[in-house]
Amino acid sequence: MQKRVHVAVGVIINQHKQVLLAKRHDHLHQGGKWEFPGGKVEANESVSDALIRELKEEVNLEVNSTTEFMDICHDYPDKHVRLDIHLVTDFSGNASGMEGQQVKWVEIQSLSEYEFPEANKPILDKLLNLS
Repeated sequence: MQKRVHVAVGVIINQHKQVLLAKRHDHLHQGGKWEFPGGKVEANESVSDALIRELKEEVNLEVNSTTEFMDICHDYPDKHVRLDIHLVTDFSGNASGMEGQQVKWVEIQSLSEYEFPEANKPILDKLLNLS
């Protein structure tokens, strides 16, 4: 049976209409690819609470609120992921890779220049259609 992982994902958009990306460490699942920051939802934790916690831990942002954006289920050969994606526009702080990962702000129109995990493709499509 495949491992099942529920992930809270933040599409963080700053006042310049740029999106925050983080690069996965090479040794991780889908390593070396860019992603929208976030992390696993713990038992008895709401998606919004998980996202606020993960974004503080991973990229040092204080998130005030999130808005539901989309929900994706994707099967990789070794695991099943559910991505619970929220938009984040109400935050403070300067993003930095708290776990040693590279982070960068990217124009929405430039997202297609980056390699993402397959499960992220619907997020990219929706964002590119909004811009």
